[in-house]
Amino acid sequence: MSYRYMRMLVMFDLPTETAENRKAYRKFRKFLINEGFLMHQFSVYSKLLLNDTSSKAMLARLQKNNPEDGLITVLNITEKQFARMVYLSGEKDMSIGNSDSRVVFLGDDYD
Repeated sequence: MSYRYMRMLVMFDLPTETAENRKAYRKFRKFLINEGFLMHQFSVYSKLLLNDTSSKAMLARLQKNNPEDGLITVLNITEKQFARMVYLSGEKDMSIGNSDSRVVFLGDDYD
């Protein structure tokens, strides 16, 4: 069986002027973390997805948990494109949580 790994990038700019805004921000950020997204920068998160079907399902969950105010953008790219990201400063995150090495297949059907 063939898999097409892809990355979903979620970039957001949410208001934090009022207590209600800050609560919505915290709730959305917590949702992303609970869904397995990893933070790249303060408002840029990504998640490794198995294929287009899982991407569509994740997008539906994001739409359900979308705060009322602010700007949220979603971009899907292939894992190959993600690996070609250029770092102008700082260090590349080499942790296993930020690679496809953390994907575990159970059973003998996945060669």
